[in-house]
Amino acid sequence: MLARRNLLAFLAMLAVAWPAAAQVALAPSAGQPLTLIVPFAPGGPADAMARLLAGPMGASLGQTIVVDNRSGAGGTIGVAAGARAKPDGQTVVLASTGALAVLPHMMARMPYDPARDLAPVSLVVEVPQVLVVSAQNKAASLSDLMALARQQPDGLTYGSAGIGSSMHMAGELLKLRGGLKLTHIPYRGAAPALTELIGGQVNMVLADIPSVVGHVRGGTLRALAITAETRSKTLPDVPTTAEAGLPGVISDTLYAVFAPAGTPPERIAVLHKAVAAALADANVRRGLEDQGAQILGGTPETLAARLRAEQAKWGDVVRTSGVKME
Repeated sequence: MLARRNLLAFLAMLAVAWPAAAQVALAPSAGQPLTLIVPFAPGGPADAMARLLAGPMGASLGQTIVVDNRSGAGGTIGVAAGARAKPDGQTVVLASTGALAVLPHMMARMPYDPARDLAPVSLVVEVPQVLVVSAQNKAASLSDLMALARQQPDGLTYGSAGIGSSMHMAGELLKLRGGLKLTHIPYRGAAPALTELIGGQVNMVLADIPSVVGHVRGGTLRALAITAETRSKTLPDVPTTAEAGLPGVISDTLYAVFAPAGTPPERIAVLHKAVAAALADANVRRGLEDQGAQILGGTPETLAARLRAEQAKWGDVVRTSGVKME
C-alpha cells in the first residue's frame, strides 16, 4: 500500500512539473544568442532589412541576435542552412521569393522543400519591381513600349541579374501577360544590367525599386510602371502595371521569416511576436520604406497561404518559359 501511495505521489509530482519543464525547453538558453540567417552577402537589401529587424526583435526576445550571412546559389544555401538547423527556436532565416517559390521549380535538385522543411513565422515586406527604360528610349509609357516590341521582328531585349532572378521572372511574366516577344539577356547582377540599359545595350529592365530609384530621379532612366497592386511611396508618380493597361503583371520580392520545421509552436508564437514588434517600430518602418518596401506582417498561417500562392504563380511562369537550371 505504501509503495502504491509513493508511486501515485511521484506521478502527481511529474504532472505538476511537466509544464514547467516544457517551458524551460522552449525558453532560450542563458546567454545564447538567436541566429538570423541572411541568404545573401553583407551590404545588400536583405542584409539591411535583417539588421533593421535585429535590434527590436532582440529587445522583444531578451536575446542578442547575430546576423549570419550565408550567400550563394540564389539564396538556397542560406535557406538550406536554416532548414537544417536544430528546431529549438534559436535559428531563423530571412528567406525571399527566389529560394522559396522560383528556384524549386527550376532546379533539378533542391536541398530542401520549403513547405516541408520550413516553419512559417511571419511575412516581413514585399519589394515591388519597376519597369525602366533608358532616358533615350522613345517609349513614354508601358503601352508605347509594348507597341515598339510588336513593331520589331525580333521583339525587344530585357536585362536581368541572372537566370532565375526576380528580374528574370518579372520579364517572363511581362512577356507572358503582354503576349510579347522578348529576349532575356542575363548579367552577373543588377548593377551591370542597369549599366547596359543606360548604355543602350538592352531595351528594358525590371528591377527592385531601391536599385533604380537613384537613376530615375537623376534622369538617366525612365520608369514606366510598378509591378504592384498599389503605387509605391518611393515613386508615387509611376503608375501600376494595371493602371498602365496591363493587369496581372504583379511581381515583387517577398521577404519572410521562417524557422526550421519541427520548432515548437509555442516558440514560433514568441518569434512571431518579436517580428511584429520590430515591424511596429517607427525607425524600422522608416528604414524599410526607404528601401521601397511595402510592410506586410501577418500570422504564420498568412505566410503559409502566401507561400502556396507564390509557388503556384511562379511555377506556372517557369513552366511556360521552359527555363531550367542544373
